[in-house]
Amino acid sequence: MNWLLLIHQIPAKPAYFRAKIWRRLQQLGAVAIKQSVYAMPRQEQTLEDLTWIVKEISDGGGEATMIEARFLEGLNDQQVIGLFNAARGSDYEKILAEAQTLLGDWRCQSGESATDCLLEFRGRLEKLRKQFAEVVRIDFFKKTTKQLQAESALNDLETTLIEHRSTELTTPSKGDGVAGLTGKTWVTRKNVYVDRLASAWLVRRYADPDARFRFVDSGSYSPGQDEIRFDMAEAEYTHAMDKCTFEMMVDRFGLVDPALAHVAKIVHDIDLKESAFGLQETAGVQAFLDGITATTDDDLERIDRASTLLDGLLAFFKNRNK
Repeated sequence: MNWLLLIHQIPAKPAYFRAKIWRRLQQLGAVAIKQSVYAMPRQEQTLEDLTWIVKEISDGGGEATMIEARFLEGLNDQQVIGLFNAARGSDYEKILAEAQTLLGDWRCQSGESATDCLLEFRGRLEKLRKQFAEVVRIDFFKKTTKQLQAESALNDLETTLIEHRSTELTTPSKGDGVAGLTGKTWVTRKNVYVDRLASAWLVRRYADPDARFRFVDSGSYSPGQDEIRFDMAEAEYTHAMDKCTFEMMVDRFGLVDPALAHVAKIVHDIDLKESAFGLQETAGVQAFLDGITATTDDDLERIDRASTLLDGLLAFFKNRNK
């Protein structure tokens, strides 16, 4: 097997520089095989990464050499691979421990709202997901048992989040309802896409079939008489906490329908670029909406075409729930 070795000598001062190089090597996934000697498997990306480290050390007043080796004195390939697996195994163990802690203590405390609780849970889960992805990126000898254990723990957390979010979405809402929303002009930003398309459809289907829409350039807009803003700054209907505008409108309209809740899950994941619900229909819906926006710049036409899709999607989920 081919290896890249970084051999360096760094001045004792300033102390922060030595620590900075050490952190950079850790981030790249390098392992120390001797004092001041780090190894990485020979790949195009690792070659580029170590080249920049050599330059960084030299620019900082140190000395660094990178060499390519097939054999490492005193160590065979499996022993070196064992060093890498041990380093990554330690990283996975930390993630697994944090995931188990989160699963055990995330539940809402007395007086804490369910929304705030779930928002904190999702934030901590996303942080762990990012940490896991970073470790996988520098795990050159996948798949280890510890990696699979950490991944399974994160999937369990994802399932927990989905289950509680699903309960929240199907819980009867105490919203404002749709009374008094007819005859209004609904204002949003130009170039409507997922959240605004779905929200406009929701307005037409549940609040006012003859709703008028106005599209403005800026995300900030002062409404005129009989105008309602949505999915923009300071709007009457917009994102709140971990919910997109569509979800907020469903709540505020007081709509309780399991089929509509499924549509909301899809809109949520596409708009917020998440996989919180992971419905298998999500990718297809996004592809269809991407096709609409790619073939017309007319916002009303986009809404009309997306409405046909969303009508069919709602009917699909209603039929499936029978």
